[in-house]
Amino acid sequence: MTNTAVCAATLVLLVLATSHVSMAVTCNPTQLAPCASAFSSSSPPSKLCCSKLKQQKPCLCKYIKNPSLRSYVTSPNAKKVARTCRVAVPKC
Repeated sequence: MTNTAVCAATLVLLVLATSHVSMAVTCNPTQLAPCASAFSSSSPPSKLCCSKLKQQKPCLCKYIKNPSLRSYVTSPNAKKVARTCRVAVPKC
């Protein structure tokens, strides 16, 4: 392989690798289902809950602005879960 071919192949691999990282989050409040028990009680969040909460972080303002979801996302227990999972609750 020539240097040009190697550079081109490397560039293609880098583009493919970074495109995986920059995929947009799909806002879906049902993704927070693993957090339901922690949001509604004082039970600690599971690792899955924290993972899902971190994934849905870009969507939290959307959920806070939704009257049907606001009370779940802004409840004292939800804020406690966010702190435990090290996810900052945004000011929207």
